[in-house]
Amino acid sequence: MDLENQRRIKELTEKYGAENIIVVLGGAEAEASGLAAETVTAGDPTYAGALAGVQLGLAVYHIFELKDKVDATVYENQISMMEMVLDVDAILAEVGSMRKSHSKHGQ
Repeated sequence: MDLENQRRIKELTEKYGAENIIVVLGGAEAEASGLAAETVTAGDPTYAGALAGVQLGLAVYHIFELKDKVDATVYENQISMMEMVLDVDAILAEVGSMRKSHSKHGQ
């Protein structure tokens, strides 16, 4: 997760409270999605950004997990093609693992 996004997420969390923030990821690789999930829950593992050492414990999901929450036409037009070419199971396992081990929400 880039440093600017870390800064924005930290500011939004301070303004609205962690209980009111949900992070939706769209990464194409399991490892990158897992690192982003870890960053917004347990802090930046590279210790480079605004979230270095900052445990926000935010609820974090990959867009693939929210398929039933998104308008079906929008999902079909914007996301469904990626389901056919990416390792969805690996992405969901990685993000879910980080969410369960680090998030205050554990969902």
